[in-house]
Amino acid sequence: MSDIDFTPYLHPGHGPRPARSVDAATAVAAIPNEARVFLAGGPGTPRHLGEALAAARNRWTRLDLVMPWMMTRPAPFDYPGDPFRFVTIQASAAFKHLWSTGTVDVVPFRYSDGASQFRPGAALACDVALVTVSRVIDGKVSLGLSSGLSADVVRSAPLVIAQVSESMPYTFGASELAVDEIDYLVVHDEPVPESKPAGTSDDVGQRIAALAAGYVLDGSTIQFGLGALPDAILERLSGRRHLRVHSGMVSDACVALQQSGVVEGPMITAELVSTPSLVGWADRNPGLIMAPAAYSHGAAVLSTLEGFVSLQSTLEVALDGACNSEVTAAGRVSGPGGAPDYAFAASAAPGGRAILALRSTAARGAISRIVATIEAGAPTTIPGYLADVVVTEHGAAELRGLNLQARADALRAIAAPEHRGGL
Repeated sequence: MSDIDFTPYLHPGHGPRPARSVDAATAVAAIPNEARVFLAGGPGTPRHLGEALAAARNRWTRLDLVMPWMMTRPAPFDYPGDPFRFVTIQASAAFKHLWSTGTVDVVPFRYSDGASQFRPGAALACDVALVTVSRVIDGKVSLGLSSGLSADVVRSAPLVIAQVSESMPYTFGASELAVDEIDYLVVHDEPVPESKPAGTSDDVGQRIAALAAGYVLDGSTIQFGLGALPDAILERLSGRRHLRVHSGMVSDACVALQQSGVVEGPMITAELVSTPSLVGWADRNPGLIMAPAAYSHGAAVLSTLEGFVSLQSTLEVALDGACNSEVTAAGRVSGPGGAPDYAFAASAAPGGRAILALRSTAARGAISRIVATIEAGAPTTIPGYLADVVVTEHGAAELRGLNLQARADALRAIAAPEHRGGL
């Protein structure tokens, strides 16, 4: 139920499949040894199918599970190397206990690359796709809350196994699949895993939000991340008019803007935050369109959005404007995700702006998040040449077009006063 033609942005599919209804054990028995298996992430992880994989692990000498960002620890995580190995394109806390096992490979991955890297013959092409889908409606199911990467993988993988869960909402757009695009359907309802509440921003967060929100003008198309700070920014937009949403994620705060009339038209996104209120709101809602990665994050689409404003956060910003959003002193916490996609798009779109909003310190003020350089070994998630606006509670530094010395001066000025002398 979407007026957007996603055909150019999706794999064309394999044609009709058997669409057999079976139990989980029968379905996973069809997975060949040494296969590469895509296991859907976020709120779309089919946990029941994961349990079936773990129970049948003696069938295989090796299975490689390819995963995006994971909210939960699927059952195969309890058997690293026996026979499971793991490939992640978006590390998260769910992998924490696996880092020391030597069974996890991390692939640096821009979200928009899902359109190409999962297709047959590509580096991450998968033999099998395991996903969760909604109930069947008029011969179709939906990937529900998570379509960005899964929408391509289910159309390109030779074997598709779908867990049909009544609790998964039916969403429109690229998330919709005809039942005969699936090999095996396993009916098993399980609750959608709930996202942790974002919480409420304190006074520091509110100061940052007020500065960042100033860059969103009437008529802007906005993209934003998750958490208390992005939500605080969105709450500051209640006086705007004619906003549109084209984002990697949609949260409750954004839905509130749509319901109040601030946001116009359907919201386009790849993923949804899985709060109970959003799960209910999303079901059969024409005000929400789920998009594939090449559309939600692709430069060919985003660069045409006049007034596109990217609202993101990061872990640290160096004095040349480069940032690291992936690794802390405690280890890897994330991947590039959509950050480089949206930063580039904002630089290319007419009137586009890329805002990086962050607290000036971490560890209760002991660590400056404005740093002299990105340390050796830490990744540069967004390079300095894409830097635009950096916002902390101490002000906004507009970096686009500045030379390196001017950038460093502007960033020192918004660092915590007690750390400026060390920069």
